[in-house]
Amino acid sequence: MATILLLVFPALMAFAASSDLLTMTISNRVSLALVAGFSVLAFVAGMGLETVGYHVLAGGLVLAASFTCFAFGWIGGGDAKLAAATALWFGFGHLLDYLVLASLIGGALTLAIIRFRTLPLAAALARQPWLARLHDRNTGVPYGIALAGAALLIYPHTEWMALINS
Repeated sequence: MATILLLVFPALMAFAASSDLLTMTISNRVSLALVAGFSVLAFVAGMGLETVGYHVLAGGLVLAASFTCFAFGWIGGGDAKLAAATALWFGFGHLLDYLVLASLIGGALTLAIIRFRTLPLAAALARQPWLARLHDRNTGVPYGIALAGAALLIYPHTEWMALINS
């Protein structure tokens, strides 16, 4: 059961990244599913109440910080919620690694998209709505790709993987 639950996180992260790339949105359902998945897996794993509290605190702090960034127009609301839901899964143990890696991937992604937007878009590609939107200089960067990519790189190093061997 726990092994199956461990697949929830990577599946939702992959969905969030692809959704952000194709539509420039991350559904609230993804973040809610991540919270629900954490709750179920924490229970199944027998995570102590104090540890759960620290995970919730990490998620809450990231939510406050990311919504401040959202209020200034630096990131999207879906990105803010995804970052907070991811922090819930990682707790403080892997939070700094996740945030640094997401920043590095996000910076590289942003530079790549800025470069992509300086190049002409072939007519056949311009007919693809998601590519045309991604190429438009007036749209943002699908930062959910960076958030999900960093999460998927950090996840195998978390305490959740110990559940596979138990």
